[in-house]
Amino acid sequence: MGDAVRRRAVVLVCDGLGVGAAPDAERYGDAGTDTLGHVLDAAPVALPALSALGLLRAGGRGGPAPDAAWGRMREVSAGKDSTTGHWEMMGVVTEHPFPLYPRGFPADVLDPIEREIGVRFLGNVPASGTEIIRELGCEHRATKRPILYTSGDSVFQIAAHEEVIEPSRLWEMCAAARRRLVPPHGVGRVIARPFAGKPGAFFRTANRRDFSLPPPAPTFLDRAAEAGVPTFGIGKIVDIFAGRGLSGFSYSSSDADGIAKTAERLSGGPGGFVFTNLVDFDSRYGHRSDPAGYADNLARLDAALPALRAALAPDDLLILTADHGCDPTDASTDHTREFVPLLVAGPRVRAGAELGTRASFCDLAATLEEWFELPAASGGRSALSEFLE
Repeated sequence: MGDAVRRRAVVLVCDGLGVGAAPDAERYGDAGTDTLGHVLDAAPVALPALSALGLLRAGGRGGPAPDAAWGRMREVSAGKDSTTGHWEMMGVVTEHPFPLYPRGFPADVLDPIEREIGVRFLGNVPASGTEIIRELGCEHRATKRPILYTSGDSVFQIAAHEEVIEPSRLWEMCAAARRRLVPPHGVGRVIARPFAGKPGAFFRTANRRDFSLPPPAPTFLDRAAEAGVPTFGIGKIVDIFAGRGLSGFSYSSSDADGIAKTAERLSGGPGGFVFTNLVDFDSRYGHRSDPAGYADNLARLDAALPALRAALAPDDLLILTADHGCDPTDASTDHTREFVPLLVAGPRVRAGAELGTRASFCDLAATLEEWFELPAASGGRSALSEFLE
């Protein structure tokens, strides 16, 4: 592998940071959505470091000349979920959408799950996560029955107060549900949603866990790990890929924690690939219809970026992207079908390189394949020659 042995690449996924409606957004009920644009319109904030990376230009908002490479990517997978987005970034396209349950899960799906875990659920309706615990939290505490809900995404979410059902037990329940939820009811993710607090002041904790289906084909992570490239996931990455293709991982309690753990990996760490998900953009602000909070989180990321860039060695790449949109000004609280940014920085990256609109998220996997001198297997088109000095 030559020089690739010492090379590193860090991919920061700002979960839900869309930069404008995709051409097929109307098909998903998302015409006119624009996470970045609508956030900045509602809560203007200075983003000098992100602007230098090219985020504003990727979102069609002009801004100063970037000192990095910039563009955007279009998703081709069927859906707008974290699972489909992350899988496509790693070279696996989801051709058929995961099932949705706008009227809740039918009895023939629920009965075997309830029998196995020995509970009966409350709820079983599409709902906002914060609203459902506000509505059913007291009944849950009284009955000890976990709360089940879904959304406009393919998710089976179980919420429980940590004083009623310990997180480890909730994770076991979710793992059992995951084993049962197979095609044709193979939802994209089963999600444990622990919460705490008192009535009227319930809040979700950092003990969330996602239980995804395993990718249906080898990903870039699988191929890199097999080739001896160290691969490290931060945040919910290990859950999204069902543990596959990672030589190490760490959960994060917040975006600040995820950034800190990413910086730690850059500080004298080995060569290889670091894949970080910053979920607060999506879970704390996008889904909660909070553009001001979203803008504040962008500002916190912006403040952290200079130190991350300063830590890059000569053979390092820092790539910032997203997995879908989650427009906090949209009428729904669901994900939104949008373009996502593709911003690349590093000592060998040509300042101002324009990467255009990539036809697929798979272009990211193809770029990483070429960077680490692996065989091209993702089906995407590498952008390496378009930005490398």
